[in-house]
Amino acid sequence: LIAPSDDYSSKLEREFNFYDIKINSRGKNPLEDIKTFINFYRLYKQIKPDFALHFTIKPNIYGSFAAGILGIKTINNITGLGKIFMNKSLTTNIVRLLYKYSQTRVFKIFFQNKEDFNEFLKNKLVAEDKCDLLPGSGVDTKRFSPIKTYKNTSIFIFLLIARLMWDKGIGEYIGAAKNIKKIYNNVEFRLLGFLNNHDDDSLNINHIQKWSDEGLVNYLGVSNDVKLEISEADCVVLPSFYAEGTPRSLLESASMAKPIITTYNVGCKDVVDNGINGYLCEIKNVDDLTEKMEMILNLSEEDRIVMGQAGRKKMLLEFDETIVLNKYLSEIKAIA
Repeated sequence: LIAPSDDYSSKLEREFNFYDIKINSRGKNPLEDIKTFINFYRLYKQIKPDFALHFTIKPNIYGSFAAGILGIKTINNITGLGKIFMNKSLTTNIVRLLYKYSQTRVFKIFFQNKEDFNEFLKNKLVAEDKCDLLPGSGVDTKRFSPIKTYKNTSIFIFLLIARLMWDKGIGEYIGAAKNIKKIYNNVEFRLLGFLNNHDDDSLNINHIQKWSDEGLVNYLGVSNDVKLEISEADCVVLPSFYAEGTPRSLLESASMAKPIITTYNVGCKDVVDNGINGYLCEIKNVDDLTEKMEMILNLSEEDRIVMGQAGRKKMLLEFDETIVLNKYLSEIKAIA
């Protein structure tokens, strides 16, 4: 396993041969990226793997360049296009070119949604015959199974789980919370996620404190195991307009039989059958998000249970991680 070392590395080292690598995942400095390529090349030359399985932008690009030079068979996973593809800029054009030339020697390229797949085909960045679709990263439906909870209050709980970036729809969530709290006094809005003050698009602690002081949101911080937070929620919300793959927080919540509200956004909309296991709302539309939240609030408990069960069934049939694992194993066997 190759990844930048962090607080989880010690746990990973117990299960894998772990190799630290320096990657500035959001950096745009070409010298840093050249160093990233060199680091991949040196590690692959040292490790001599039979296969390299890459995830996220920089490993997909620079890891593939290194693997291609060394003749290592490669499978890539496009986990979402991120902010870089949301803007039309010189950087976007450079990244497209890097993708185009880095993928030429790759044996298989998995995409997590049709929109990303079509975007790459339209711009002639990949050969269609080496591509396939995955249901996101999949979800461990055994681990994320429904948990019976007994709430001591009649408070209805909405929960948003995400990196705390504006693109994840945090502002729209707070706007809807303001609208809902003008009408209902038995609703709580919770927020769970990592606060990164080094990202230009991230919220800062002052935003959180202000909303908390106004009684709009209860910030839960971060969690190493989100099952408890999901189990306590009545509905999980993600009003994202970020270039998602397929949001794991939605998959895990639906697998735990929670109704979902999310946007008609790339990746997000794939998780929800509108009106069946949740509701879809317009992107960047606080009023529409508010309306969908009211619709959930006005359902009977029995109807919400039925909605949650429909989500659980959808995860079992379409998004179980065994589907993803079997596709990987099938490709590895074919390439070998």
